[in-house]
Amino acid sequence: MSEINIDIPEGKSIYFASDFHLGAPNKQESLTRELKIINWLESIKLNAAAIFLVGDIFDFWHEYKQVIPKGFIRFQGKLAELVDAGIPLFLFTGNHDMWMFGYFTEELGIPVYREPQVLNANGKRIFIGHGDGLGPGDYQYKFLKKVFENKVCQWLFRQIHPDLGIWIANKWSASSRISSSTDDSSKFLGEGEWLWSFAKEKEKEEHYDCYIFGHRHLPIDEPVGEHSRYINLGEWVHYYTFVEFTGKEFVLKTFQ
Repeated sequence: MSEINIDIPEGKSIYFASDFHLGAPNKQESLTRELKIINWLESIKLNAAAIFLVGDIFDFWHEYKQVIPKGFIRFQGKLAELVDAGIPLFLFTGNHDMWMFGYFTEELGIPVYREPQVLNANGKRIFIGHGDGLGPGDYQYKFLKKVFENKVCQWLFRQIHPDLGIWIANKWSASSRISSSTDDSSKFLGEGEWLWSFAKEKEKEEHYDCYIFGHRHLPIDEPVGEHSRYINLGEWVHYYTFVEFTGKEFVLKTFQ
């Protein structure tokens, strides 16, 4: 596992957000949310030492060699503006947008990570990942993830014309839990929280000051032992939550 090193200057912060699910549940609602996300990025621009976008930024994303999904151009333009302003951006794939390949790195200069990363910042060690496929249980998804990540399966999907391929994917995306609001896990589940369980087991092997994940869709801030925390970033369809790390403390916030 690689490590990212950032020194946070006085008066600056590192920001984390995930699960924008741009594209869901329809074009108009997605555009309204896209504009809100852009407003949030603008609000943190002057204060950001770095920004981490931790997966499921899009409800569906698949890159063909010469084609990307239509839309989200305002969001992409904002990312380009931030990069051009010298703000480091880090992008993680999630279970909805794992088919990111070279576009964001080649066109916008944003590194894309497929696996959890360790961030060292101002003496704190932070374990960061989208969270899909981690922890106990969820065996059906873990199997599907292996299929989706298979190079042969990806090649076969690319043989479908982009108009049809993206239409099929959008139909599948429309049935996702963020689109259909069928996720009834709206409270902390204790030992049933797979990512919290993962963090507790990981902490037995090696210490991290904070574990930051997305995927769960519920904003959560819970202790992991005596000296560590598990924070889930929530999502931007209902909660609009993010984390600010000042170099000294982690604060789970809501963007109004």
